[in-house]
Amino acid sequence: MSDPRPSGALETFRYDNAIVRLFIIATVVWGIVGMLVGVIISLQLAWPAANLDLPWTTYGRLRPLHTNAVIFAFAGNGIFAAIYYSSQRLLKARMFSDGLSKMHFWGWQAIIVAAAITLPLGITQSKEYAELEWPIDIAIAVVWVAFSVNLMGTIIKRRERHLYVAIWFYLATVVAITLLHVVNSLVIPVTLTKSYPVFAGIQDALVQWWYGHNAVAFLLTTPFLGLMYYFLPKAAGRPIYSYRLSILHFWSLIFLYIWAGPHHLLNAATPEWAQTLGVVFSIMLIAPSWGGMINGYLTLRGAYDRLRTDPVIRFFFLGITYYGMVTFEGSLLSLRDVNALSHNTDWTVAHVHNGALGWVGFMLFGMLYWLVPRMWKTELHSKAIANAHFWLATIGIGIYALSMWTAGIIEGLMQLWFNTDGTLRFRGWSDQLDNIQVLYWVRVVAGLFYLTGLVLMAWNLWATARRGTAVTDDEAQAPALLPEVDLDKQVGEALAKSGQAKVSALHGLVERWPMVFLALIAVAILIGSVAEIIPSLIQGALTPRIASVTPYTALELTGRDIYIREGCNNCHTQMIRTLRAEVARYGDYTRPGEHIYDRPHLWGSRRMGPDLARAGTKLSYAWNFTHTRDPRKVDGSHNSTMPRYPWLYVDEMDLSTVERKLSVLKSAPIYTPYTAREVENAEADARHQAGEIAAILRQDLPTEAGAVQGLENKEIIALIAYLKRLGTDLNKPSAGAP
Repeated sequence: MSDPRPSGALETFRYDNAIVRLFIIATVVWGIVGMLVGVIISLQLAWPAANLDLPWTTYGRLRPLHTNAVIFAFAGNGIFAAIYYSSQRLLKARMFSDGLSKMHFWGWQAIIVAAAITLPLGITQSKEYAELEWPIDIAIAVVWVAFSVNLMGTIIKRRERHLYVAIWFYLATVVAITLLHVVNSLVIPVTLTKSYPVFAGIQDALVQWWYGHNAVAFLLTTPFLGLMYYFLPKAAGRPIYSYRLSILHFWSLIFLYIWAGPHHLLNAATPEWAQTLGVVFSIMLIAPSWGGMINGYLTLRGAYDRLRTDPVIRFFFLGITYYGMVTFEGSLLSLRDVNALSHNTDWTVAHVHNGALGWVGFMLFGMLYWLVPRMWKTELHSKAIANAHFWLATIGIGIYALSMWTAGIIEGLMQLWFNTDGTLRFRGWSDQLDNIQVLYWVRVVAGLFYLTGLVLMAWNLWATARRGTAVTDDEAQAPALLPEVDLDKQVGEALAKSGQAKVSALHGLVERWPMVFLALIAVAILIGSVAEIIPSLIQGALTPRIASVTPYTALELTGRDIYIREGCNNCHTQMIRTLRAEVARYGDYTRPGEHIYDRPHLWGSRRMGPDLARAGTKLSYAWNFTHTRDPRKVDGSHNSTMPRYPWLYVDEMDLSTVERKLSVLKSAPIYTPYTAREVENAEADARHQAGEIAAILRQDLPTEAGAVQGLENKEIIALIAYLKRLGTDLNKPSAGAP
């Protein structure tokens, strides 16, 4: 819609380019770091010796560093670069506060550095995409509020009444991420580096995947759609294809997306109604997602002839293609039968990377190649290098997806395969690894392709900036907003003349009132959130108790925290689904009542080793002792991808805070039924149980365990205590189905 305002006195102002350049530089630097760590951990799965036998270099500790670096450092900084550049120009106003802009940038980088330090040290909450401990969570909230205030302040002081579609998606991001972060970060601190979540078991799992799925929706989707709606028309030299289609795309997407989280927990110990909601809304998401894809494709109609030569158009075109593919695949993977095969396998890994490296990565690359020359007032240093980057990235993500799709289907089929006599065809995990090991090496090569392209881009952009001149403040002019009463009449006349549909006219009116628009976004997001979370919390609180399920002992809780520290849940699940094959392989399916004291839940989302929900009933003390020291020396595990953990046999377990841990867990609002005696004698009880386990190990492994001096004080004893507890509650005399 064209602006119906008459020309008037122009106001002169300046856009803040300095903050945009800072976020651009951070995007490129952290992109290389994130992809480099990704290549390292992919190498560790293909060649376990790459774990280096050092605590801070193992796969379990580096994997969350990789995901956080790609999502929050690479994609996050890219989002902010896009928002700070496009918002100022769409709103015809400098950012509300230069001070808030700087606070946002440096605060966000400090958070990333804190993550890069704490995660390898094993300081983690273990929640997918939300691993950072509570002090960093508070810092994220503070910085996010600063960013939100800065954006809203800019909208309020804007000189353009009409809020363009990109701003809608930015506002949805602000509202949704605020809600998601606050709810999922509700914890009770124990120390500066340790906390326990308010939610437990099934409640924690549902809240976590409500967060996890929608963190992808509102951090890796909506802001990038805003980026698409601004930068794609700029690159193509033509307006967005359809304003009305963008309205339908926006409102249907933000309303539907928030409901789909439970599809991560299909065939599991979650309520049937929640699983059904997740499936239904995941299928419905195809419509708005493909509506946005079509809008992007049709906007490029006049620029398709440039696909052969223009790297910006190439990256945007393929990014939109990946968006359409990933959204379709996400709906496909939410079908129960498909999910039964794909879940916990490398198929899901392929899906996630198609989104992160295909959709997100390619859209950011297109934006950077378009934006950097304008930020430094020059031409791109080399289109040839940019095109080389395009092909390296395209080949890299293509090989990655094909290898992981293949690996995932092999894994799923081998895990579900029965012989004609009703027995499992493949029982051992080594059979599966033998069939996919070469595909893990292919993934390493694919990652190197993608990383090489990113390094080439960094050099190309640096050379571009070096030959140009950075202009800190771009001067611009625009008239101030007309009084609302005058604008009402002029907008109405313009709409009548243009013949736009009533829905467009109505939406045009709503766009003029940013606080109303923000409230409508909040309502759309809250409807699904409340409908999903509140019943989940009620049902979780009413989960039938299993009489034999008791809280962890002090030593078992210490071992569980070590298990979390080492990131074991990144490779092992503790959730046996209600599938015949899983029950035959691992034991009876998991009941909700088994996890009422689990804070956080450790159901996991990926299996690179067997499920451990019933491990305590199957694996001996001696087996756990030997396997943790060197997994490949245990029968049937010659090709295990698991790291060795030699430090657990040297480092002494820290019991100085165990009494505090039990006290926190006993207190409201958590309340775990520990007695006052158990809290007061926590350390003594832990040492007594540790002595009993050490005695068993010295008897069963006199040479191996007997050689460890002070064995009863070592961390391995606490870890074994936890592993031996898993699944044993249901074997107690009072156990029964809920």
